[in-house]
Amino acid sequence: MEVRSHAAQVPFTTKDGSTIRSLLDRANAPVENQSLAEATIPAGGATERHYHRASEEFYYLLEGRGIMEIDGESREVAPGDAILIPAGAWHQITAVEPLRFLCCCAPPYAHEDTFFE
Repeated sequence: MEVRSHAAQVPFTTKDGSTIRSLLDRANAPVENQSLAEATIPAGGATERHYHRASEEFYYLLEGRGIMEIDGESREVAPGDAILIPAGAWHQITAVEPLRFLCCCAPPYAHEDTFFE
């Protein structure tokens, strides 16, 4: 059985500028096909617009409000919203209020699968 405590996972900054706490991924568990992380972005902050060639991504908002942009389409997002980001889709999330959300990637998140304009 694999169980990882939130408090035991050390946050780091990804290439897109968000602060991530990996909950289950290749770095801390015998994960093969997906990853789960918690992301935070301060009010007024944003990820750098990017895409992942291989990974499909889900965001699930836990706290705050923001603007989600995917391939040029934008909409406001809030707690309880689940967002699908297809592999290859350009995307950026901007925090109107401090954001805390879950990120799920399949295959697992990898820095080398993050591409910028």
